[in-house]
Amino acid sequence: MSGGRGIRFPLLVAGLASLVAGLFFLSLAVGQVWIDPLSAFSGGSAADRLILAEIRLPRALLGLMVGAILGLSGAVLQGLLRNPLAEPGLLGVSASASLGAVLAIHGGLVAVHAYALPLSALIGALLSVLLLQALVGRSGEILTLILAGVALTSLAGALTSLVLNLSPNPFAAMEIVFWMLGSLTDRSMVHVGLAGPFIVVGAVLLLLTGRALEALSLGQEVARSLGIRMGRTRALAVLGTALGVGAATAVSGAIGFVGLIVPHLLRPLVGHRPGRLLPVSALGGAAFLLAADLLVRVILPGRDLKLGVVTAIIGAPFFLWLLLSLKRRAA
Repeated sequence: MSGGRGIRFPLLVAGLASLVAGLFFLSLAVGQVWIDPLSAFSGGSAADRLILAEIRLPRALLGLMVGAILGLSGAVLQGLLRNPLAEPGLLGVSASASLGAVLAIHGGLVAVHAYALPLSALIGALLSVLLLQALVGRSGEILTLILAGVALTSLAGALTSLVLNLSPNPFAAMEIVFWMLGSLTDRSMVHVGLAGPFIVVGAVLLLLTGRALEALSLGQEVARSLGIRMGRTRALAVLGTALGVGAATAVSGAIGFVGLIVPHLLRPLVGHRPGRLLPVSALGGAAFLLAADLLVRVILPGRDLKLGVVTAIIGAPFFLWLLLSLKRRAA
């Protein structure tokens, strides 16, 4: 397949970048009232500028960054683990970040400081990486990494359920459940500033795995013969996912299926080349989440429909289709 050769790859990148730019513009414009961002900043009313700067711009920026890191990390993990069902939640980072946020809500820290929730979620994600590294050890075997991630996910999920079960305040329990559904509503530039640096650093680390993933697609022995250090590649993938996805979960809650769907949709368009899939998946993830967030505003504008619910409704049928496709190929 020649999808990743010649001018087609630059055209694909340019097309996806244009799509992201268009969706970003719509994210600024669409809401309870339509606001033209260009005219608002050049000569619009003070109210329009305030809405754009304080409400819609942070939401659009977070949609772009969170979607990009989810799509990118999904592509990296699928290439590293050589598993088409791999996605960012596999390492337990999302579940651990959610647990940190849940503990902040349950312990009343949110009432003390408005940004205790994202900070606690970020700390939970970083702690999960330390625990993951301790479980995997120096061997760094792929199977051990997967099993350790599954164990962390199960443990964090169980502890989250325990906190919900023991919560004496029904309003706190409801807040926990709503946060875990994922949303970009009511976010500010402080959230962007908090998550942005971690997401950028995580994305850089993940992009550095591109050459190694290209070699790994030929097999681990071939990759080693080409001078690829698998330990370094795994460390970059795990740390990049932890920083990026942990920060994304800290400000948006748990948003699933983006890292699973986007790489699968775009892989044939780059000739199944893992290195070229990475930047394309980042753009595709950003476009996917910006579009999903627009659907949230359009479908039920008067209700607080959660973004994670929309991505799950889209992603679950795709996941079933993927399982059936893999089953047919194995038959």
